[in-house]
This record gives sequence, C-alpha cells and structure tokens, in this order.
Amino acid sequence: MHPITLRPYQQEAVEATLAHFRQQRDAAVLVLPTGAGKSLVIAELARRARGPVLVLAHVTELVEQNHQKLRALQVRAGIYAAGLKQRDRDPSVICASIQSLAPNLEAFQRPVSLLIIDECHRVSLDEKSQYQQVLRHFRALNPELCCLGLTATPYRLGEGWIYQDHYRGFRRSETPRPFQRCIYELPISQLIRQGYLTAPQLIDRALRGYDFSSLIPQSNGEFSEQQLDGWLGRHPRVTRGICEELIEQAQTRRGAMIFAATVKHAQEIHSYLPTQQSALITAQTSSTEREEAISRFRAQELKFLVNVAVLTTGFDVPHVDLIAILRPTQSVSLFQQMAGRGLRLAPGKTECLILDYAGNGFSLNHPEVGSPKPASDTEPVQVFCPACGFANLFWGRKDASGQVIEHFGRRCQGLLDIDQSPAQACDYRFRFRECPVCAAENDITSRQCHQCAATLIDPDDQLKKALQLKDARILRCAGVTATAEKGRLRLTYHGEEGETLSEWFDLQHPGQCQAFNQIFGRRYQGADKPTRFSEVEQVINLKHPLPAPDFVIARRRQKQLRIDARLFDYVGRYRKANCL
Repeated sequence: MHPITLRPYQQEAVEATLAHFRQQRDAAVLVLPTGAGKSLVIAELARRARGPVLVLAHVTELVEQNHQKLRALQVRAGIYAAGLKQRDRDPSVICASIQSLAPNLEAFQRPVSLLIIDECHRVSLDEKSQYQQVLRHFRALNPELCCLGLTATPYRLGEGWIYQDHYRGFRRSETPRPFQRCIYELPISQLIRQGYLTAPQLIDRALRGYDFSSLIPQSNGEFSEQQLDGWLGRHPRVTRGICEELIEQAQTRRGAMIFAATVKHAQEIHSYLPTQQSALITAQTSSTEREEAISRFRAQELKFLVNVAVLTTGFDVPHVDLIAILRPTQSVSLFQQMAGRGLRLAPGKTECLILDYAGNGFSLNHPEVGSPKPASDTEPVQVFCPACGFANLFWGRKDASGQVIEHFGRRCQGLLDIDQSPAQACDYRFRFRECPVCAAENDITSRQCHQCAATLIDPDDQLKKALQLKDARILRCAGVTATAEKGRLRLTYHGEEGETLSEWFDLQHPGQCQAFNQIFGRRYQGADKPTRFSEVEQVINLKHPLPAPDFVIARRRQKQLRIDARLFDYVGRYRKANCL
C-alpha cells in the first residue's frame, strides 16, 4: 500500500484544528469545498487524536467513505450504521450514521475526546434534533469534548450561517449558532487554480433554458415546489429542448448529472432521456434502488443521473464531466456544490462542462455573501467600515466604472479582537433604527432597544395609525432634492406619482444642524461614508444624492403640513415606491 500524503491545504486544516482545541473547547468548523478531500482530513485528525473519536454522517455513503480513508491511514476503526449492517462499539474510532446512533445512545457510555460531524450544515439548534441529542449525551460524559464540523456550505438559505465568528476577523451571526468559530476555509476557486480540481467550463444557457425571474422566493430564499411546478408545467417544450441538447452534449461525455427543480420536473426530464442510459433519484427512492442506480452510474453503465436535492452532498463519482443545473437557487453555496459534483479529478478527464439552464447568474468565483440576492442585478461588493476599517462583503450595485453606488449591508461584520473568546464585534451599523428614548442604533427589524430596552415603534404600526388620521399624509418617497431658500436648506421629498412634501433646516442653528446630520449625514452614501454638513452649499453641491427615506409621514398643524416621521430602511408589509 502506497503511503498517503496530505495535500498542503489538508495539512493546514488539520493543524488549525489542533491549534484551536489546544486553546479552547468552542465548537469549530472547517469549510472545505466539494472535492477537497474532507474524509482524509477527518482520518488524519482521528489518527492524531489522544482519545476515542466519533465520526458522524447522515448517509451511509459518507460513513463508508470516511471509514475507508481511516483504514487507508491504518487507523483501526469500526462502523455503527444499520444501513451497512454493522454495529461496532469497541474500536477507539467509530464512524456512525446519525440515524442509527441517536436512538441507541444508552449503548455508548464511553467518553469520546473528539466528535466530528461530516456535512455539519445539517446541525440545528433544535434541542429535540438527533444531532443535539448526541451532543448532549457525549458532553455529559466529557465536558471537555472537542466538537468539529466539516462542510462545503456553511450558509443555508432560511437558516443562516452555522457559525458565529470567522478566524479572519469577522462575525457572521449575532445570534447563537451550532458552532462558535470557523477555523479554516478554502474557496473552490483556489483548488481549481492549484490543479486539485478539474477545470470547469461554465456556460450560462438561460436563453435556451428557463426564465424564473417572475417567481417570488419564499421567506427562506428558495422557491416553493407548487410555484415551480406551475411555471414548469406551462413550458414543457423548454424542458424537452434542454434534454435534446443534453443528449447531444453527452455523446462525448462519460457521465452527466442533472439537477431538477422538483420531483415532477425530474420525472419529466427522465422521460425525455434514453431509458437504458438514465436513472432518477429522489428523496422517495428506496435505498436499494438508490444504491443500484449509483452503482451502475459509477460503473458507467448509465450516462445520465437525474436527482432532486439529494446528490448535492456525499456523492463521489470522479468521472462525471457534465453537470446540468435546471433548478433556480439564490444560494451561492448550493450552486457551487452542484457544479462541484463534476470537478473531481479522474484519469483522462481534462475539464467539466457545467450548463446553467436556470439563469442563476453565479460563478465558481462568487463568494458567499450570507443573504439571499436582493435583486437580479446585484453582485457581491466590498464596503469598508468607517469605524474599524473592516472590508465587508455585501450585495450591492456598481456603476460603469466599478464604483459601489448602493449596498444592502446592515452591520459591520468585523471583529475587534479575534483572539478573545467570545470575540468582540464592531457595533457600526450601515442601516439602523434609532431609539427615540436613548438614541441608540438598533437593527432595522428590532422591536426592543438593545441599550435601554425601550420598545421600538413598529413602522407598520406607524403607517397604519397615520392612515387612520384625517390630518395625516403619507408619501411613498422615490427621492429627495435639496435647494437653498433664504439661507436655509429646503428638502423636497418626491412621491412616485409626482406629489411632494417639504421641510427646512437652518444649518447655522446648532440644534437643527445636529438633527440634519443625525438623519442624513449619518446615512450618507449608504452610511459607509458618514459626513457632517455645516453649510447649505455643501449639501446642494453633493456628488451623490442624499439618502431618501422609504416613507415620509406629515401631519397638518396650523394649516400647514409638517414632517412628523421619516422611515428609512423600511421592512414590512407596505409597498415601497416603484416596487410592484
């Protein structure tokens, strides 16, 4: 047997893990893309561990794969998985299926020193979940338990990031997450550049494919099966045309994986493909049928393998050299995972053709922003924090020269002291709701002030109340202009139908100047360049427009309409200007 040598990045991931757990016991994550060889990293960590090790996975393919790598490193390991008909408990290293282990925890009374969770993005904070039951059990046996997760997708739409802090000095989540810190991350593009993955040929086939732009994503950022089936049912010719093209493209290919949007869609795709050369796998496919299909595909007896959200992880067939993405997603990570199924190295394989028929608009170089794409014309942009200087990554827009003209970030993600546990995060906010009691800045969705605990007025309640008042007027603001009038600054708010409201600020008056700067100067240029204005001419001659509120509420006093409230960064049920 040839000795196995870890690749440099695999060794770095191992050393980062050892260094982390020598200093602390916070649950940690390694982010390694598809094809990076997570199983070998797991095996090396188990080999170097100073006590019993438990390796968890959610599918038997991964349990078996991890066990094989352990044996390759000459580590004595057992398997505990009903699907593999093995229930070993004696070896110091056990590879277990979470479904088999969780109901039988009473059989495991030996403490473990290291608990490794493969595909750890499946771990939630739900106390009743199988993963949390296992973690509670083994932490009770060993309070000093080291918990490590490995995944290629640390962000999940609808659920958020699976960890809080990143070793490069930024915070992903303000709320508790299953893992405290990401201690090592490797982008898929780096593996491609270094030759550890096959070169991709990514082609956007949206013009030949589907136009899902009219569909509205759910709150979790994805599209409902009913919505997708309704749209796809009205365009059967498109699906047939795509399949005809795939059959033609596959003539010079060894293996093609097709990612469908729904089960019904997958069945339709499968019906258009050569019967003797294709198979379909969904969540309803029995384990026997699934294993047979994968086995035949791995042996290249089948050319096409159609699936619905079941082969994005834990699937290792290196000869795949054609990937067809026929499902829409707003997740960069999910897109890259689907594409990554065809990037493993194989003898005679020089590149992988990736065809995106869903117009997702992502590439393999796209970083994960950590929120659904707010609009089709947005892209990842870098925004520096004016308080700590951290380079944030948000969705945003650029002009023709490449300058950021708008972004959708809320709070700086920078950490002020990454070595501290827990780390202190920068508190600068790009979008905020100001507390009327203490003037503290809160998240735009907050209902209670984080500083004084005062109840923050719900903007929907404000608008609803104003709609009920006879002397109130609400303007859906589409923009604001500034002019000079008798030495004062006049701001005119413009509605989407041409209506206007105005107010005046005397910038020579300290109180009014402070109020103007708190409202507009603080938010200037997306709040990444807050500015203090002291002269009317400064405002009038600005290169970039003043920030416009989403709604302006005015009340009639002494026969005149006076501005009562300006609602910035509105999130709620009412429609904003120029939004259908």
